[in-house]
Amino acid sequence: QVQLVESGGGLVQPGGSLRLSCAASGSITSGYAMGWYRQAPGKQRELVAVINGDLSTNRADSVKGRFAISRDNAKKTVYLAMNSLEREDTAVYYCYAKWSTRIYWGQGTQVTVSS
Repeated sequence: QVQLVESGGGLVQPGGSLRLSCAASGSITSGYAMGWYRQAPGKQRELVAVINGDLSTNRADSVKGRFAISRDNAKKTVYLAMNSLEREDTAVYYCYAKWSTRIYWGQGTQVTVSS
């Protein structure tokens, strides 16, 4: 059984930083793409960043230069380092793992950027 458990969300002031972690358990291998989506109130879920099995990455234009994604395959964990946070980054952040048609989701972690 696959589980994804996120941590690291919270309240931060504009310009601040947070690091999200997502630890996977079960049959997740290094070949899975892992990444983060987010959903703000009243908005659709959007892709934030993904890191593939070959370690190539992709990020939304809105977070380029501010967010970085990385993974530790030995720990089955993906990280999202978020810097220069803006109020518009406020959302629930969801971790996911994908291989072919298989996709698994975490329960989400709230990130709130506010003064």
